[in-house]
Amino acid sequence: MDPVRNPYAPGAGQRPPELAGRDRELRQFEIVLERVARGRPERSMVLTGLRGVGKTVLLNTFKSMAMQRLWGTGKIEARPDQSIRRPVAAALHMAIRELAPRHRAPERIEHVLSVLKAFALRDPGKGAANWTPAIDVPAARGRADSGDLVIDLTELFVDAASVAADLGVGIALFIDEMQDVRPPDISALCAACHELSQSGGPLIVVGAGLPHLPTVLSASKSYSERLFRYTRIDRLDREAADQALIAPAAREGVEFTPGALDALYEAADGYPYFVQAYGKVVWDYAPKSPITADDVAVAAPEAEEELAVGFFGSRYERATPAERDYMRAMARLGDDPVPTAAVAEVLGRKPSSLSPARDSLIKKGLIYSAERGLVGFTVPHFGRFLRAQPV
Repeated sequence: MDPVRNPYAPGAGQRPPELAGRDRELRQFEIVLERVARGRPERSMVLTGLRGVGKTVLLNTFKSMAMQRLWGTGKIEARPDQSIRRPVAAALHMAIRELAPRHRAPERIEHVLSVLKAFALRDPGKGAANWTPAIDVPAARGRADSGDLVIDLTELFVDAASVAADLGVGIALFIDEMQDVRPPDISALCAACHELSQSGGPLIVVGAGLPHLPTVLSASKSYSERLFRYTRIDRLDREAADQALIAPAAREGVEFTPGALDALYEAADGYPYFVQAYGKVVWDYAPKSPITADDVAVAAPEAEEELAVGFFGSRYERATPAERDYMRAMARLGDDPVPTAAVAEVLGRKPSSLSPARDSLIKKGLIYSAERGLVGFTVPHFGRFLRAQPV
């Protein structure tokens, strides 16, 4: 079939042609937007899940929903080696710029921009001394410039929220890879959100991260479990996975046989990224409509090869030899989270001697601590990939 008309889109954070199986999450966020706009108390949101389940896609969809309601929006991607001060300032600068044309008091906008500039200039990061934010107003004095991130972030959030409140809308700050926010910064973020929730300001934080993100937040502030609405994003059920394939194809006049859908669900296991990856390759291989189980059987090896190189292999290459040994031991124990003591037993080592490899893998985002004493792969089917590799 014509590859130019291929509707499937496997990509990092790239919205699929059919956002199937996420109606519940979309309704939840719609309620959050409506309640905040009406001045009702509402928690910020956190999406968690393995890589490839569509967290970033949902985060971007939420952002579009907020923009359609004329909210101010900004988005950052957290990095473990970077303070959130400068990225948050840039994101909120974008949000204020979206609101400014509708505000009737330019002096209010200028005040918030001056606070933003003061906040950003206290960035302790490398090269900060020679950096100036692109905000064409003088920096405020005595507001969000103490150098204490808890105080400064709280004051910035309160001032930014007040501008949105003037317009009867809100501000949404979206944070991807939230588990990578540094511990002092995540503590300050929780404290600022806590203060804002008590004052009722219309500003929410919407985060997305790996399954251990709730543990990261809880370790930072004990009240974080009440501060955020946690939503776990998982694989698609059979109906949703079929819909993700059928609907885009139907718009191109192409159909799947029931056998083809059976084979594709077995191969992709309901994970959205895999659904798109297999759908794209099968489309290119199929000679005509309807796409059959035989087409899937012919195309599947190439899809698996592409995943082995781009999705699995690129991550595997980031690991050191010691880290690879650790992951191969995990893979021998299965695909679900496994006890760290069992990994040590497979390797014939003491658990304490493996801590550096384990901690490094967690920092690299290749594994996560499911709960105390358990570790799991952040990438679905990674164990199966490792078991297929030559030792």
